Amino acid sequence: MATYTTDRYVANARTAIDDPILQQALSGFQHRMGPATAETYRQLPEGPGLRDRAHAIRQEAIDNLDILLETLADNVRRQGGQVFFAASAEEAVAYCLAVARRHEVKRVVKGKSMVTEEVGLNEALAAEGIEVNETDLGEYIIQLAGERPSHIIAPAIHKTREQVGRLFADKLGIAYTDDPPSLTQAARKALREKFLTADMGVTGCNLACAETGHITTVSNEGNIRMSSTLPRVHVAFMGMERVVARLEDHDILFRLLSRGAAAQRLGGYVSYVGGPGGDTHPDGPREFHLIIIDNGRSRILADPAFREMLCCIRCSACLNVCPVYGKIGGHAYGSPYSGPVGAVVTPLLIGLNKAKDLCMGESLCGACKDACPVNIDLPRMLRELRARISEGDARWKTKPAAPVERLAFSAWAWMTRHPAAYRLAMRLGAAAQSLLPRHNGLIRRLPGPVGGWTRTRDLRPINKTPFRQRFATRRRRA
Repeated sequence: MATYTTDRYVANARTAIDDPILQQALSGFQHRMGPATAETYRQLPEGPGLRDRAHAIRQEAIDNLDILLETLADNVRRQGGQVFFAASAEEAVAYCLAVARRHEVKRVVKGKSMVTEEVGLNEALAAEGIEVNETDLGEYIIQLAGERPSHIIAPAIHKTREQVGRLFADKLGIAYTDDPPSLTQAARKALREKFLTADMGVTGCNLACAETGHITTVSNEGNIRMSSTLPRVHVAFMGMERVVARLEDHDILFRLLSRGAAAQRLGGYVSYVGGPGGDTHPDGPREFHLIIIDNGRSRILADPAFREMLCCIRCSACLNVCPVYGKIGGHAYGSPYSGPVGAVVTPLLIGLNKAKDLCMGESLCGACKDACPVNIDLPRMLRELRARISEGDARWKTKPAAPVERLAFSAWAWMTRHPAAYRLAMRLGAAAQSLLPRHNGLIRRLPGPVGGWTRTRDLRPINKTPFRQRFATRRRRA
């Protein structure tokens, strides 16, 4: 499984905020993508109701997941493909390694896939002495840099073209240039030889169709097609929630996915893969393997409060508008999934206590829901996660976090129900605040565990004359 560093979220976020290059890259990206996506939604011929229809399609699939997955597997096998249901990341990786050993695979070309990042496939293949080559341009850049994706759709968004130019000069041995077409051509030349000599191709899966037994991928580069057709073996990794019932559902979902991801009416390359090439087809792999991965998704499915998260189609629209992601970037989250989607799904996959800072760090502004092409209510689930983390939940093996904080809020709730105690506390607080340092009449620093309130802002002091008293005085004068 991938290495998660969610425990370093706060420290990583502070480092990211102090990085001027990252701030410029994120600001420019969100400034372009957020408004552009909103405009493409407004241009939908069916109107905003199409997003509600998409949510219903995804919800229907989630509600009938067992039947759809069984139908999908039967139809893939009928077409000559092989299907493996992996309960965990370890099982998924082990199956892929077994296929690689059987075919004596030495070189793998890989289409962009977040679920393979989730299960840690690249590291496992490399440990077996197998060369792994990312072929999506953004993924290729960060692989050369030895980094992780910082965005679901644009994994190298945190890098400038000058940085990419220096990286290519160092790793590919070309003369330095920061001209994007020249850099793209250099990557194409380097990857072409990899495609032609690869023993195995690995891809993800945007959606699968139970009715036809196909998996579907969408991209803007087309390299994923070369990963799925040129090598003699194709292994596709699919999160178990990525299935729909009917082929016509793809039309709605892919149109909305393309709008959410890149403000496009439709991605440049949509591919349908249903099995090996066969004797009558000169193109295509001789073997096709579909690995359907659970890895914690069944537990999400079983909880009515969170099962809506499985409707997500990983378009990244929420990242493109999230003010928190726009300041800290993707690497701060310490997970393959960043932004609002990562703040919900990562705690659910690896443990609420382990990744609690992710959901606590989001602003709950609601921009993610407004941008989501399938109208997923991410703010609701973020609030629910916070409640489970605060109160504890045996089903999720979650212990109550911050007991002192819970005690403080319980005391506050009690005081608000007892006016005499509340007024006494306010009088004591008004008197005690005179001991705190001030600047321009504002409190600059609070003591102890409440100091976080004034770490980046000043605090208005408690008024010496309570509002009720002032209001009563004004009424008497009137």
